[in-house]
Amino acid sequence: MRPLSPPSFRDPAPSRWAYRAQRLWLTPFVRKAVLKGLPLVVLAAIPAIWLADADRRAAIGDSLAEFRRDIETRPEFMVKLLVIEGASAPIDREIRATVPLNLPASSFDLDLEAMRQAVTALDAVKSAELRIRSGGVLEMKIQQREAALVWRSRDGLSLLDAEGRRVAALDSRESRADLPLIAGDGAETAAPEAMALFAAAAPISERVRGLVRMGERRWDVVLDRDQRILLPETGAVAALERVIALEDVSGMLARDIVAVDLRNPSRPTLRLAPAAIEDFRKIQTTQAGAVN
Repeated sequence: MRPLSPPSFRDPAPSRWAYRAQRLWLTPFVRKAVLKGLPLVVLAAIPAIWLADADRRAAIGDSLAEFRRDIETRPEFMVKLLVIEGASAPIDREIRATVPLNLPASSFDLDLEAMRQAVTALDAVKSAELRIRSGGVLEMKIQQREAALVWRSRDGLSLLDAEGRRVAALDSRESRADLPLIAGDGAETAAPEAMALFAAAAPISERVRGLVRMGERRWDVVLDRDQRILLPETGAVAALERVIALEDVSGMLARDIVAVDLRNPSRPTLRLAPAAIEDFRKIQTTQAGAVN
């Protein structure tokens, strides 16, 4: 007879790998990753796999674009009319030519800031304000530049505002004879000073023909009878006021004088006409003979 083997029994202790798995499962990070992260990965993978097809992506993009276009082209978002306020008829036409609009158009397709910049880039426009009113009306409020001076330059005649900004080209001086005339290179940059000089010259305005910018540094006041007042670089307005005061007292400009030179304020000079110089010499000769 074979000897009886000892009875077998199950060892309750876990194996090494089972023990390690149980310890790993008790780690908070692993439990969160399995219970929360893994389902999220599965949920994200399903649409990712579905969207991996290029045709499906294109179909979704077309549907979204069509939906957006349906919203943008609703009647309440459509602009049907452009109204321009504060602009003269020529400027109105120039603005409409500069900013062509194919109306009706969706308000979502209108770049109001780009339109405003394009309008304010026009010479005659000082500022512009755009807004879309109810009823599909695009309102444009314009502030025009007011012409204050006529500038004669190498390129011809131009209208300037009081700040020296170009307003428009001018065909002939006679068409704006009501505005004072300035000439010379750099005259437009000194337009505010020119306006002050014209205001100071108001007592002799009927004799003033214009101002000429000399060397882009100073002004000459051009009068009728080919007379000139040469003003200094600084203090030009005060110098002109002194000349006008002398004119009121002595009638200096009514005499046979070619120029009043004030370029050196401490040493004003009068330039006589050739005939006046000859008469002066004759008087000196006569006086010298009488003395002898």
